[in-house]
Amino acid sequence: MARRPNYKFERLERDRAKALKKAARLKAKQEKAEKKKTEEAEQPTADG
Repeated sequence: MARRPNYKFERLERDRAKALKKAARLKAKQEKAEKKKTEEAEQPTADG
């Protein structure tokens, strides 16, 4: 006998996974921007 679908639970699980993935991408993007900013600050300027 097949199991009875639980649409609400399945939707919540998909949304939770989507939120985790989105948060991970945002964190990686912020870390990359921060790393780029610190590397640019450490580079000496060519003007002087």
